[in-house]
Amino acid sequence: MNCKKMLKHLALVLAGAMILPAFATADIKMGVILGFTGPIESLTPDMGGSAEVAFKEASDSGLLLGGQKIVSVRADSTCIDNAAATAAAERLVTAEKVAGIMGADCSGVTTAVANNVAVPNGVPMISPSATSPALTTIADNGYFFRTAPSDARQGQVLASITVERGITSVAVTYVNSDYGKGLSDSFGKAFQALGGTVTISVPHETGKADYSAEVASMDSAGGDAMAVFGYVNQGGPGIMQASLDSGSFDKFILADGMYGDDLLTNVEGDLTGTFGTVPGTDSKGAATYADMANAAGLKGSGPFTGESYDAAALLILAMQSAGSTDGAAIASNVMGVANAPGEKIMPGELAKGLRILANGGAVDYVGATNVELTGVGEASGSYREFEIRNKAFQTVRFR
Repeated sequence: MNCKKMLKHLALVLAGAMILPAFATADIKMGVILGFTGPIESLTPDMGGSAEVAFKEASDSGLLLGGQKIVSVRADSTCIDNAAATAAAERLVTAEKVAGIMGADCSGVTTAVANNVAVPNGVPMISPSATSPALTTIADNGYFFRTAPSDARQGQVLASITVERGITSVAVTYVNSDYGKGLSDSFGKAFQALGGTVTISVPHETGKADYSAEVASMDSAGGDAMAVFGYVNQGGPGIMQASLDSGSFDKFILADGMYGDDLLTNVEGDLTGTFGTVPGTDSKGAATYADMANAAGLKGSGPFTGESYDAAALLILAMQSAGSTDGAAIASNVMGVANAPGEKIMPGELAKGLRILANGGAVDYVGATNVELTGVGEASGSYREFEIRNKAFQTVRFR
């Protein structure tokens, strides 16, 4: 071999040596599927951003699977269109080839994504906000988890608060979806068990221009207050506005889907005394994460933001524990990193957790929301009781 050929051969070898490490440390794609349009579109930018805070934290550590980085790929669930959500998730899995999915958000589309895409394709998904009790029993083959608690519990907590406030009869309206129906059933059963009366339960659709018929039905049935189990950007505010305009009800009971600053902006009238629940804790982790989110330009106290960070963090730690981006391997390690035993990991400590796992140790991820997953992979959960005072959401206490 002459000198020219030797130099050419050496150049090819060196080029190959440079290419192989780059291939070995290729970016890991993670899906973020949330309703960036639709009835909770004011909430999802901060939820998606919160998950991406965790992805960046892990990437910047240089410790994830030997130095790999995560690229977030977003998709729109719409919150209400199962077919659109399924198509969006299929793109994430088949075209983008994501290793895992943070999401979806609303219960109906989450069920559709799990049943039609994630489970059949062996892709783990962790929802930060799907709360329907029906999700507890879906046939997920161990691929579906959620950092938000079930509405089976939220209904009980909200019923207790309602009775404690001296309200004995309630007219209920709920968005006609898995979320709304599940929450309405849970609240109604718990409220009646505590001696309360549900005078009527009326479903409503999102995006209607006129809710006078629904409000008239509830007005006719009567009640000390109206419970509105809907969405903050479509449906719920319209019902509240129609009720205030007609003088039917001026006291409202809300759940997590109605919590958001857009409610205060879009409903004209005095909402003082309106109360409700949203998942949340007053833990050290929650305060730490709020500071992290605020520093990233997000609303650190926004609904489901802590749960979104935690969902992403669990996927990251499970991947490290598995030592692989394989979906089945990640899914089989989620419970192990979420619960004891192991070193407790708080928000901002993902590098610590990644290092421990890389060295063969165990972690117990606590995170922003005191993560503890039940046997079916969902958060046991705690709630923040809020009340509207001085045109703002005020925290009453945590339960």
